[in-house]
Amino acid sequence: MEPIWAIGLMTGTVLDGNIDVALLRTDGESIDSFGAYTLAPYPQSIRDLLEETLAQARKWNFEGPEPAIFKQAEDALTRAQSAAVLNLVRQAGLRPEDVGIIGFHGQSVLHRAPQPGRIGATRQLGNGALMRELTGIKTAYDFRSADVRAGGQGAPLAALYHQALLRKIGATDGKTAVLNLGGVANVTFWDGADTLVAFDTGPANAPINDFIKGLGLGDMDRNGEMALRGTVDEERLARLLTHPYLSAPYPKSLDRFDFLASMADGLGAEDGAATLTAFTTGAVGKALDLLPSRPDRLIVCGGGRHNPAIMAMLKTRANVDAVPAEAVGWRGDAIEAECFAFLAVRVLRDLPISFPTTTGAPHPLTGGMLAA
Repeated sequence: MEPIWAIGLMTGTVLDGNIDVALLRTDGESIDSFGAYTLAPYPQSIRDLLEETLAQARKWNFEGPEPAIFKQAEDALTRAQSAAVLNLVRQAGLRPEDVGIIGFHGQSVLHRAPQPGRIGATRQLGNGALMRELTGIKTAYDFRSADVRAGGQGAPLAALYHQALLRKIGATDGKTAVLNLGGVANVTFWDGADTLVAFDTGPANAPINDFIKGLGLGDMDRNGEMALRGTVDEERLARLLTHPYLSAPYPKSLDRFDFLASMADGLGAEDGAATLTAFTTGAVGKALDLLPSRPDRLIVCGGGRHNPAIMAMLKTRANVDAVPAEAVGWRGDAIEAECFAFLAVRVLRDLPISFPTTTGAPHPLTGGMLAA
């Protein structure tokens, strides 16, 4: 297949208020070229609506009928993201008919990993048929449900795209891995041959952000300033690092709320931020020890790479060199959106998007719904 223009969309579980929108030219196997990228902010009304939706999703917890707010939030976010798509197409000097497909991840509101004897559950809000109608562009959506129904974790899904990025820079010796730091952290390892592994390592920004918000000190530990001034509670950190998830074999995945800001209860703002940051990076270190071979270098994408405290502690707590995505020519803020453009083309071509070593799917599995 010839490469086509695809648009990917992503809004993370940290609810930073932005829609990531990226154009990518790809055949779903390799990267031809990067197109335009933008952050399209949600209006405050939708941010507030999504905050309330996440709160109601946690109370619902997959029991009984879905909360009525889901439908309201789904309609609002689909319309906002469709408008963001059309704006980017226009800014890029393209027409909707120049774009082959949209990869519409939607908003994750709840994710429950499978347990022995119980398949998992996942819910992303996003009306692919409505986006198709509003944009006039084929839309792939609901990327995770088929994997979960088959017994997989439903996450992480970025491994194939990370592999394509590594191939593009010639990092094919297994010594470089990719770390994504969103609400949750996930790692991708590729040996340059047939071994592709990915899993969630632990929390990333979510508990730190929630801790700072809970103290009324803003939305996040901006530039890691509080953590850099604080002192890590080493005794508490050692206890946290014994959490059974961290030593469990992969495949494995997390919900944004599996590790909470309450891990820092009783600590002041600076020491709490420092301890939560040390836990995030210490968990990454434990994850690297589980890989087929331990990488020497991490290329870091996602919002966490902007936090100097996290980047410094990856060296000291995870014992690995860490560089931001931009250091190797990648667009760190665009990678998740680009990923769903890439996966959308695979959905269009009926190619697998998850594997036994990435999500625990029973075999290479196609997924995603297509509104054509």
